[in-house]
Amino acid sequence: MRQHLPRSTSALVTVLALAATATACGDDGSASGGEGDGTGTITFWDNNGGPRTEIWERIIEDFEAEYPDIDVEYVGVPIAEVQSKYDAAIQGGDGLPDVGGVSTAYLANLVAQEALDPLGDRLAESGLEEQLMPAMLEGVRATVGENDEVYQVPTSANQGVLWYRTDLFDEAGLQPPETWDAFFTAAEELTARGDNRFGFTLRGGEGSIHHVLEMMYAQSGIDSFWNGETTTVNDPANVEALERYAALYNTATPEADLNNDFTNMVATFTGGDVGMLQHNLGSYADHVAAFGEDAVAGLPMPAGEEGGPRTFISNPVDGLGLFRSSDNKDAAWTFIEFAASHEMNSLWNESAGQIPANTAAVEDPWIAEAPPTLAAVEALSDENTTVVQLPYYLPDWNNITKADTEPNFQRLLLGEMSAQEFADDLAERLNEAQAEWQEQRR
Repeated sequence: MRQHLPRSTSALVTVLALAATATACGDDGSASGGEGDGTGTITFWDNNGGPRTEIWERIIEDFEAEYPDIDVEYVGVPIAEVQSKYDAAIQGGDGLPDVGGVSTAYLANLVAQEALDPLGDRLAESGLEEQLMPAMLEGVRATVGENDEVYQVPTSANQGVLWYRTDLFDEAGLQPPETWDAFFTAAEELTARGDNRFGFTLRGGEGSIHHVLEMMYAQSGIDSFWNGETTTVNDPANVEALERYAALYNTATPEADLNNDFTNMVATFTGGDVGMLQHNLGSYADHVAAFGEDAVAGLPMPAGEEGGPRTFISNPVDGLGLFRSSDNKDAAWTFIEFAASHEMNSLWNESAGQIPANTAAVEDPWIAEAPPTLAAVEALSDENTTVVQLPYYLPDWNNITKADTEPNFQRLLLGEMSAQEFADDLAERLNEAQAEWQEQRR
């Protein structure tokens, strides 16, 4: 279904938050662990340890100053490892944190394993629910959809961005990559392999499939992930887009991109003469730190023609979960409330360059002063924008798009698999997962 978006910030957050439309099986709501006395030590797992460590340490410092009877032990978990680390702790029967960063990309999986406490009552009683974007909360509910329950307090939303070096574009006399033709032209013209200059760097390793899907749907303009109960991933237009994207590897990109995860991809962009990078709002601070505000810019994913319609895929909503096994839930909830408050939520999202969940933070001046964030707001508020909702509700979604498919993308880049074979394999896995999910709902 095609979504035409009204021109407002709340509408933007609606688009970003609606990451799913249905439910996965969950628990019966019974609790374990204990409330504690509201003091003592709690453990917090940051689900993007490294890039976000510094801002979380600042929030924790402010929290401990306001709540001196509560100590927070910070554990930074790399984003590519967080789901497997949660799964391992659940299967081992211990070792889970009191509070953890949780994305809607794997929220349904954690709920299905009965790892998280339901938060609806706490949200209502604390008044925090009234401070959060209703659309983000609805997106979280829709991801698991069980009895209208909430298992994550949303903190931020994101959107895909094409980052580019304005200084390199100016030197080459190139126009900003507003269209796909401009993008591919720039990727070619900015590449001088003998001088170690490249037009683009891609993510070939961990976390690559979200980028792949974003490139496919943004180019093809296909406006829905499903055609009935069958995925559109292997639609001919998506396959053609995938071929064009994969052909950039080792021609307009470094050969080492094959194994790039997030950290290495950003390091390639910020550490050399690379013209463009596809990521999201979250890497804005890295680029500014490397180049300064005048030498780098971020645009929404290109359109087919200048001023034409754009297609995005939905991004997960990030947030905080209270783990069921915690023996100190009262103190853990106090930390969640603090982190989701206006000041802290604004502070975190300004650092990350993302869209805040707190309604007051959304109105803070820094959003208008952050050009890539403002550009995302304007693009997503355009009535010609289409957002393709990814099925984060599928319990197998993360496994399918990571362990099952990332190696195939590397085979595609190496020429060991065709774009058609890649798309057909992914489609088969998704169709099977969708059929199983539908059967469970009957």
